[in-house]
Amino acid sequence: MANWQKELQIAAAAARKAAQIALEMQAGIVPEPKDDGSPVTAADKKCEALIAAALHEAFPDDGLLGEEGTNIESRNGRRWIIDPIDGTRDYVRGTPLWANLIGLEAAGEVVAGVVNLPMLGELYTGSQGGGAFRNGDPIRASAKTSFSEAVLCVNGLNRFADIPFRERLLEALPSFWAVRSLGGAPDAMLVASGHADFWIEPKAAPWDLAPLKIIIEEAGGHLSDFQGRSTIYGGHCVAYAPGLEPEVRALITEPRA
Repeated sequence: MANWQKELQIAAAAARKAAQIALEMQAGIVPEPKDDGSPVTAADKKCEALIAAALHEAFPDDGLLGEEGTNIESRNGRRWIIDPIDGTRDYVRGTPLWANLIGLEAAGEVVAGVVNLPMLGELYTGSQGGGAFRNGDPIRASAKTSFSEAVLCVNGLNRFADIPFRERLLEALPSFWAVRSLGGAPDAMLVASGHADFWIEPKAAPWDLAPLKIIIEEAGGHLSDFQGRSTIYGGHCVAYAPGLEPEVRALITEPRA
């Protein structure tokens, strides 16, 4: 089994440098709308260029895919997937919930990932067969087995209409121990570290999910799209502690007529 420590070290260093640049540029930064209506800033673009350059220098045969336009074909079956500032709206408003996301895909499977939450002082890493960590300490998904014990996180309540099982979810909401909505990466890392138990993401691109997937899975949790496929390309996802799988599957699966 491959050892992904070099990749994690270089990706983590690039994420930290990107965070430093983002913080230096944050005061007074002005967002611009992209074609899909989401905001982008000069910091997003500069951070992506820095991360891409660091990864390309260290691994010149690897491909690169970034939210802000980086796209380099792979020559070896590996590809880095980058979200330079995940949560640009939080970054622009000065809330501490934005992140730097870097994932490594090999032969179509995410094998390593870094999630940097600089304003929270948390750096998460995970690699295939190597476990999941927060600031170097191992993390595990929770042992909860019932919605009545579980903390649910739903990202983007304004996208609730995009959840195909929303009616069943609305009926189930009162049964949860607590419900929170902080944001994509923070919510996902709460599940990975056992502080929350079930996360629903109605709309997500591969760069939103790549490192989250490997970290959650290496922490013992599960991540899939709404159809139950283990992929970052479904456009949405659920992530959850393993003991909740029966209830989660019942919730997200369309009942047979």
